[in-house]
Amino acid sequence: MKGKDHIYEQMENLRFKVGPKSFYQTNTEQAYELYKVARDFAGLTGEELVYDLYTGTGTIANFVARQARLVIGIEYVPEAIEDAKVNSEINGIANTLFYAGDMKDILNKEFIETHGRPDVIITDPPRAGMHQDVIDTILFAAPHRIVYVSCNPATQARDLQLLDVDYQVMKIQPVDMFPHTQHVENVVLLERRIK
Repeated sequence: MKGKDHIYEQMENLRFKVGPKSFYQTNTEQAYELYKVARDFAGLTGEELVYDLYTGTGTIANFVARQARLVIGIEYVPEAIEDAKVNSEINGIANTLFYAGDMKDILNKEFIETHGRPDVIITDPPRAGMHQDVIDTILFAAPHRIVYVSCNPATQARDLQLLDVDYQVMKIQPVDMFPHTQHVENVVLLERRIK
């Protein structure tokens, strides 16, 4: 076997190490547009605790970290979490924490009680969307804003309906990540209903 076991991608002034088991958007130019929409929707001021669910190599977490107090990323793939930590380190970002494990097992009431209730949750789940346990924990966490990035509008719509008990959709922005196909990434901003 020859060559490196990783590549580097550049976005704004950030470098991202991506290994063979790590998820990274294939269309890097449009990924930048997607992450800008997510960051804009998050409305960060520098004071927020942000949870980045399904963080992959920590791309979104590191992309928004300079506008947040602390970003906590959770991802299933341990190798991706190792890359996420490296990505924070090589970019001089000290306000991120990353955890590896199944989302429904890691993100629970004890995790929130230990790390604090997030002001904002950014979630970018796989095509299957979010497990009911994850949605229940998000509702328990009660962040002011949720930014939901999805590559599957059908499962996103299902999850939005489940979140509708406490959240209302404020903005929707599709991003054409896959030109000449019917597929899009879709970003939705939800805000907690005032009761």
